[in-house]
Amino acid sequence: MKRFLMGGLATLVIGVALVGAAVYSGMFDVAADRPHSRFVYHIIETARERSIDRHARDLAVPGNLADTERVRRGAGNYAAMCAECHLAPGKTDSEIRMGLYPQPPDLTRHEEEAAAQMAARHFWIIKHGIKASGMPAWSMGGIEDGAIWDLVAFIQRMPMLSAEQYVALVESSEGHSHGGLPSTAAMHPDDDHTPSPGHADNHEHSHSGGHEH
Repeated sequence: MKRFLMGGLATLVIGVALVGAAVYSGMFDVAADRPHSRFVYHIIETARERSIDRHARDLAVPGNLADTERVRRGAGNYAAMCAECHLAPGKTDSEIRMGLYPQPPDLTRHEEEAAAQMAARHFWIIKHGIKASGMPAWSMGGIEDGAIWDLVAFIQRMPMLSAEQYVALVESSEGHSHGGLPSTAAMHPDDDHTPSPGHADNHEHSHSGGHEH
């Protein structure tokens, strides 16, 4: 038994040493276009999911997430803050989403989990973000809890919307509006730059792909 434990400890030490060598030598590839091995991805995914479940399980979910005003308010913020990564009805992909690893979930699809469970999960992720994933902690930008719950309310409704209904709902909202940090336009009142509803900016760019938008 003692020999077995010593062998296991030696294996663990050797494993840690090899991982340390790979990290410090630069052999561990952090490029987003080179996926993790299945083993590494499984460890990261398990750590992420267990952490979210643990921290979100005791959140008190508001009982009025189906309220049309909550959904309407959340629509503008979703279009401005989330749609490029998490898509919108009628939008199948985006440049930034294609370049992210791991790829953000498509929130236009129905979730299988219970609504309250998913609401708590979405709230926690939006508020706190996820390390090294591209998902920001929106609370650090000053967005308050009420506006985050509005976003959650919209996310729960979105899978039932057509592309036309989505656009109409965004246009009926206040656009990118919450109690967070001042907008660029507010900080620079002399700028002749007025973002359209639901969009942080309007611009054109081109690259070797040959398209403009």
